[in-house]
Amino acid sequence: MLPRDTIDTTVLPPGERFGMWLDLIARTSVPLRIRSAHSDDFTARASFIALGPIELAQYEYPSLDATRTPKLVRQSDPELYILALTTGGIGTSSQDGRRSEILTGEFTFYDASRPHDVCHHATKPERDQAASIVTMIPHAALPLPPQRMAALYGGRMSGSEGIGALLAQFLLQVTGHPEQYHAADASRLGAVGLDLATTMLGRHLVAEDAVPTEVRRRALLTQVQSYIHRHLGDATLGPQVVADAHHISVRSLHRLFEAEDATVASYIRDMRLARCRRDLTDPALRNQPVQTVGARWGFPDKAHFSRAFRAAYGTTPQEHRDGGSDLARIVNRQASTVNPLTAD
Repeated sequence: MLPRDTIDTTVLPPGERFGMWLDLIARTSVPLRIRSAHSDDFTARASFIALGPIELAQYEYPSLDATRTPKLVRQSDPELYILALTTGGIGTSSQDGRRSEILTGEFTFYDASRPHDVCHHATKPERDQAASIVTMIPHAALPLPPQRMAALYGGRMSGSEGIGALLAQFLLQVTGHPEQYHAADASRLGAVGLDLATTMLGRHLVAEDAVPTEVRRRALLTQVQSYIHRHLGDATLGPQVVADAHHISVRSLHRLFEAEDATVASYIRDMRLARCRRDLTDPALRNQPVQTVGARWGFPDKAHFSRAFRAAYGTTPQEHRDGGSDLARIVNRQASTVNPLTAD
């Protein structure tokens, strides 16, 4: 599991919760002056996940108005960019004279080394929380021209289309399910998140040529792989379909996969077979015919499915299902031996 540090103010009485939050903010690398209309009972939660070159922070609170003053900048300059995705509520972001209203599903971007203001309120504080996922990116880690970044400060960017949607999905997945990853995955996940953030910011600068070629390649590869995962059940999915969906040539798509250990076609096949292998031993799907499982993941032809499965795993789909069932019976039989008594 990815290591995660969590702060929950509800462990304290209502009158002490806001003070706990202020202490938390004071200890962070980006101190802020905080105000809230709910300071008398500040029910809030914060979680932090370090991912190699970047750090993710997930926040939930009823309302918050924050200011980073010139004095606070002088006292502590972490040299960080902040890319914040609003996942609940509505807010505003302002820096260097630019002010934007930020809605749920939108990003805002600013430089923590410069004064700024951020307001974030729950839409219905009596029922909901304002929520966000903040990506903290060191200045030195972002491979974009620093002199160009001011054009994005205090602005808004969509998290529901293109690279923005892919980045939003990535952030929601990692912060929502850290148990699905190993601690050793942290640096690689951080590199993926940084590539996606760099590409999104570069496109909003209308300066994609400023994004290093390798960063663009990795970001596009992640986007293509995500598309493939979402469309594995489409039997027509192939290199041409994938290329068309991303407005590139098939030749460019093949070049994109040259650094990987698979061609486009073999990647699609391997992902489909992995889904089939998983479903064949799922007790909840036991009554579904083997061919139904294959067809669900893009293998409408029974013979082709069987040949591909045997070539990959050395056994037929039915044998794999039977083997999984035998193992389950052995485990259950051992459990019955250990616990022979029936409940009263």
